[in-house]
Amino acid sequence: MPNPILSRISNTVSFVSKKVQARINYAKTLQVVSLTPKQPSKGNVLLSYRIEPFLLKPGQSMPNDHTWYWEVWQIAQTFLDLRYNVDVIQFHNDKFVPQKNYTFFIDIRHRMEALAPKLNQDCIKIFHVDIANMVFRNAAECNRLLELQQRKGITLKPQRFEIPNLGIEYADCATVLGNDFTTGTFKYANKPMYRIPISSPVVYPFPDKKDFAAVRKNFLWFGGSALVLKGLDLVLDAFAQMPEYHLTVCGPVSNDKEFEKAFYKELYETSNIHTYGWIDVTSPEFIDVTNNCLGLVYPSVSEGQSGAVISCLQAGLIPILSYESGVDVHDFGVIFDNLSLEEIKAKVTKISNLPVEDLKLMSGKAWEYARANHTKEKFAQAYKNAVEEMLQDQNSKKQSYSIESSKQLVNN
Repeated sequence: MPNPILSRISNTVSFVSKKVQARINYAKTLQVVSLTPKQPSKGNVLLSYRIEPFLLKPGQSMPNDHTWYWEVWQIAQTFLDLRYNVDVIQFHNDKFVPQKNYTFFIDIRHRMEALAPKLNQDCIKIFHVDIANMVFRNAAECNRLLELQQRKGITLKPQRFEIPNLGIEYADCATVLGNDFTTGTFKYANKPMYRIPISSPVVYPFPDKKDFAAVRKNFLWFGGSALVLKGLDLVLDAFAQMPEYHLTVCGPVSNDKEFEKAFYKELYETSNIHTYGWIDVTSPEFIDVTNNCLGLVYPSVSEGQSGAVISCLQAGLIPILSYESGVDVHDFGVIFDNLSLEEIKAKVTKISNLPVEDLKLMSGKAWEYARANHTKEKFAQAYKNAVEEMLQDQNSKKQSYSIESSKQLVNN
């Protein structure tokens, strides 16, 4: 029988340990990591994004559960290569006050609005867009929750609701991970936007041994948190009505207890639905799962550019997507006309019934597209090109201002 005194002591120690760790983690978010180039510096850059990659211990690997960890490291490296000092802060660090002049300020969320007025006037302010505009995304999630409530009599809470920021309105320009949908949600601000292709944590060889005839009725849903926003409820209901088709679910389902409870039957008690849970895209298990599926079914209603979708393209899956996933499918996939159960069932059935040769061709084109457009090298080059273009634009404006000032002096 457990000793109650020892149990209380153990619980107290655990509570205190968690509180201490929380304070340590909070203190880390208030740090400023300062990086210097190998060559003499020609200015300073302030980068408000993720700080974790710059706090890794020697030998510690980069997290791969989200592309932004490597991408923020590459953004910093771009400016170091261009001979700028780089100060990195966590994107929710509300204690930082700029103490120097910055040539560039890059922010991903809420610090642009707060810090832009405190920066030198000639600082180039870049809003880094990795999600759809927050007003759109909040509305999209609430609409999906309302639709779910009306369809199934279930009320779930928003998982991604976030106070809208005015970053794009305070910025001079934006770098955007996404397609026309993503840029369209920021178009109202009338700011220059530079497209940057999201990177992939890993690239895979083409699955040339896949038996397309054998897997033609097997599909995957793969995504992160905010399961209703990303359409998992719709996909579960659709496949529950299609017992001849199989669905594998990969995502953090167990982290959302309310969703898991509401869809327990579909997730765990429906014979043609197989819930895997969270999966590491760099693992052999991910390749095993994707090699046994024909396509990805992903009716998300708001993304920047879905890294989950790109990882599946890298594995040769045929995409069946919403336009709001932020990924274009060209001739190797299909886009939903509307996000209804009947539409999902119709698109899945249509793809599944295509000739094997067509399926192989679409899979190959999906893989080739991801390889050609969504690698770390492509991200790095596109970001560098964007920064160099921004500098050219600023120099042109300075020259035009100097010419106009000279003309005014002559006329006077």
